[in-house]
Parts: sequence; structure tokens; C-alpha cells
Amino acid sequence: MPPPASASGPVPLSTSSSGPPPSSDHPVTPPSRLLSPIGPPPPPVRSHQMLTRAQHGIFRPKKRLFHTQLAVGPPPLEPLSVHEALQYPEWNDALHSEHSALLANSTWDLVPRLPHYHVLGNRWVYRVKHHPDGSISWFKTRLVAKGFYQRPGLDFTDTFNPVVKPVTVRTVFTLALSQSWPIAQFDVNNAFLQGPLEEEVYMVQPPGFVDPSRPQHVCRLRRAIYGLRQAPRAWYTALSAFLVDFGFRKTDSDASLFVYSHGKVLLYFLVYVDDLLLTGNDPGTLASFQHALSHRFSLKALGDVNYFLGIEVIPTSTGYILSQHKYMVDILNRFQMTDAKSVDTPLAASTSLTLDDGTPPTDATRFRQVIGALQYLVYTRPDIAYSVNKLSQYMHSPKSSHWQCVKRLLRYVSGTLTHGLSIRRSPGALSLSAFADADWAGNLDDRSSTSSYLVYLGSTLISWRSQKQRTVARSSTEAEYRAIANATAELEWVRNLLHELHHPLAAAPTVYSDNLGATYLSSNPVFHSRMKHLALDYHFVRQLVQAGRLQVSYVPTTNQLADALTKPLPATRFLLLRAKIVDTSSVLRGRIRNK
Repeated sequence: MPPPASASGPVPLSTSSSGPPPSSDHPVTPPSRLLSPIGPPPPPVRSHQMLTRAQHGIFRPKKRLFHTQLAVGPPPLEPLSVHEALQYPEWNDALHSEHSALLANSTWDLVPRLPHYHVLGNRWVYRVKHHPDGSISWFKTRLVAKGFYQRPGLDFTDTFNPVVKPVTVRTVFTLALSQSWPIAQFDVNNAFLQGPLEEEVYMVQPPGFVDPSRPQHVCRLRRAIYGLRQAPRAWYTALSAFLVDFGFRKTDSDASLFVYSHGKVLLYFLVYVDDLLLTGNDPGTLASFQHALSHRFSLKALGDVNYFLGIEVIPTSTGYILSQHKYMVDILNRFQMTDAKSVDTPLAASTSLTLDDGTPPTDATRFRQVIGALQYLVYTRPDIAYSVNKLSQYMHSPKSSHWQCVKRLLRYVSGTLTHGLSIRRSPGALSLSAFADADWAGNLDDRSSTSSYLVYLGSTLISWRSQKQRTVARSSTEAEYRAIANATAELEWVRNLLHELHHPLAAAPTVYSDNLGATYLSSNPVFHSRMKHLALDYHFVRQLVQAGRLQVSYVPTTNQLADALTKPLPATRFLLLRAKIVDTSSVLRGRIRNK
């Protein structure tokens, strides 16, 4: 085979006499043809190698950011890197403060890195904390381990960490208010660093704070750190052990509620991760416990409760108003609905949604984001509970009609920024009651019913729910009776909670229903054959009624407050019920006017 042609042109024929003679099988091309021009002359062949900067040590100057090099101007809300954060005094101080706390807490030991170590990465997380009015409170940083690389069974085992239930918080607020107890709030500094770590976990040194004398060493964690799978549980275990040693008892109704009862002294302690609430009837014991708690953990005393879990606690002449005003404003800003025209009701009275009503929206993810954000708003806004629950049923495949309803719901929120939940001071003994209602076969897709209830402790609404029933009801009485059973189950839980809070009820709770058939069925000793498929709900309610632990009473539909949580209502009817469920704050009205 002839040699392949060069990329730069044909190979010239050698004229040397050395070498084998030309073969007859491969005739030689005449020199005249080789020299004949075929096209433009080939480009010259490079005779030297390409020189690079790296080969000769030539590098572009890099900007080195040192801890002492501080920038001028407002700090970014979320720095992109630790080097950027260290330029600004606010973030610089926050980073050094957090790193100093990690070292002071003996969070890790630096050890040489061995080949068999499973070493986790980490990163700094930056958050700007705000006051209820939106102004900046402080700059907060955390070193977070990349716990998603942990191996189950090797790097961690148990991870569950209970948090206090919203109903428990409202109940404790109501009891403290009725007895004029102060409610103090605390925040634990570096809470997840307080729990000892049982497993052997290794982590790289934090970015920006690598020990210059041992740069290749890794951190062997002695205590839990943010980001580890077991960190929340380790913190809860350490805190609960301290509380039990002091004399508190963990309640069965809520694992994040601790009660201290010795003689006439009674204290309540609520835990939501690192946010703590304390109330009680004895100032001396309260002060003694606060001193012991601050000695064991690094605490930030926040005074009387005013902002808990993103919920503003506004004092009024009759008690408190729980408001999520800032959260509502953030939702409207996030979804560009701040300038939308407000409406009187969350959903129009004529709304009849189905699974296939309309075309798919351009962005189904945005639909899910709105619903997810509104779920937390229901904590203080029972007036939107039905709307959020109904629209949540279409998150898997939203359509254009569902998206229009979501936008209407946001318009309703924009017009009710001053609304919140009232915690009222009730004179005398506190009674427990509930309103239960159902919308029979209101779902057009499967003809299921929607049931709801509102639970009151005294004059304070402490619990509510709007949900789709799991089975199809054959009659309105059946649907209403299931609603009564759901309300009864919640009443029983609240009764047990009050018992553990050493506040027993003076009278049996009452469930109000606007269905005569359901009220008769709860007290009728004759078991009707048409209700045999409701045996569990039937016997559950009947036994409590016969034992004198529950009363089921009739209430006219006009006075059925739970009607607002079962279906869309006309504006007149909805506004009438809303005025009895939620309240407005003059403080928030003045704040909005001043803006």
C-alpha cells in the first residue's frame, strides 16, 4: 500500500538511489504531474511547538480576599461564597462569631485523614433575620454539613425529632392568658451543637477557616452539627434529658410539651426545635429555671413573646392576635400579586372544580409553590382552610381553571392582610366545644363529601380542619355523622391535653351539628341497619355520649360556623361567618396606613 498523503499536500518522490526499486504494481507518478499546480499553495508547516502560560509559569493575577479586607456598601442578602461574605463587616462578624462558638463548644477534633475515612463536605449558609415590620434584625450564619452523603446504619440511625403542635401552642396561650401568666420566649444559640454525637463522623474543615498548621487534617465530630441527619434528634434528646432532670414531665399528648408540677407551682415549656416558650404561675420558680437553662445552654432571652415561628403575637385589650402579616406580604411579593385587586371571598360561590376543567397551565410547579406557601398561612387563617384544601387536591395535575382560583385566593389574601386569629381572655371556667359540618357529595369527580370542624376553648378557636372524606356517603346524615366523629376525636385529644396541663374541664364538651338526623343518631340507643357500615364512628360517639363525656346538640344552619370550611359561600354569608372566626388588628391597620 502506498503511504498516506500528508495533510499539507502530496509526498515528494525521493530521488535517492538507495532503497528498493519501484514495483511494477505501483507505477511511479511522473515528476511533471507532481509539480503541476492543482490549487493554492499549502500553508507553511509549523516548525515550533505551541507555548502556553502554564508551561512557563505565567498566570493572570488573582484577587485574594482576606479577613481584614472589608468592602464598603450594603451587604448582600445571601453571599455567593465565604470569600465574598468576609468582605462585609456584618457577615464577617457573623462568620467569626459562629466559628468561635463551634470551637468553644468543642464541636470537633482535628485528626489526620486516613484513607478509609468517609469524610463529609460542608458549606456556610447565610440568612438575614427580620423584625415583624420587615426591618433587619441580625445577620445569621451556620456551618452546615452535607448530610445527604451519610450512610444509613453507619453514619446515623434514628433521626425523628418531634415539634410542638399548633393546637398545643394555642391551648397554652389561652390558658396562660386566662390566668394572666407571662409568656417568655427564648432562642437557643447553636442548638444542634448541644447534642453529643454517638456515631463516628468525619467532616472537612470549614471553608475560610482552615487551620494553616494542619491544612490536610479533617474534623472528627464530637457533637452534632447542622446538616447531619441525626442532629435534630440529638438536640431534642439533650434538651429533654435536662428538663426531666429539673423536674419536668414530657406529656403523652405532645412530646414537645413539658409540664412542671410541684405543689401549687405549675410551669409549661414548649419546644419547637430551638425556639422555646415558657409560662407559669410562680415567678421564683420561673427565674430559677431560666437561670439553670441559660447555664446549661447558650440562650438568647427575647422577653415577652412577640414573634414565634414567623407568627406575630400582637397584644390587644382582650388578649392576643396571632398574625402572619409579614408572611402574607412575602407571598404576594414572591408571586407578583401585590398590586392585585382584592376580592371579598377566597372562592366564588359558583366555583365547581373538576380534575379535567381546562387546559394545563404553563407552569404547574408555580401552582404547587403557591399552594405549599398557603398551607402554612392556614395556621392563623381558618377562613382560607377550605380553599387551600380544595385546591391541594389538584396539585398532581393542575389545570387553567385551578390556576385562576389560586390567583383569586391570592387576591383575597391581599385584601385581608390585617386579619388574624384572636386569643381571647375568657372569664370563669373554660369550656370545650366544637362545630361540625359537612357538604354532602359536593365533589363532582367522585361525589365524596367535605367535612369540617372548629374547636373552641372558651371563646378562643384553637383547632380547625377542612378535609375530603375518604369514603362516599350514602346520605347527608352519614356525611354529617362522620364530621361529628372527626370533631369528637379532636375533642378527646384536647381533653387529654388539658388534663396533662392540670386544667380539667368542669363540664362535658359539646359538638354542634345542623343535621337533626345526625344528632338523633348519636343518642338513639337503637342501632339502625342502614348505618351498620358506620359501626366504628357510630359506637365511638355513642359510647362517649352514654358515658356523659360528650354532648351532641343541634344548631341552626345560620349559626353553624363550620359552614365556612365546607364549600364556597356567597359573600354576605361568608363575611358574616368570617367575622366570628377571625379578627382584625388595629395595629396592623395603622402599620399599613403609615406605609
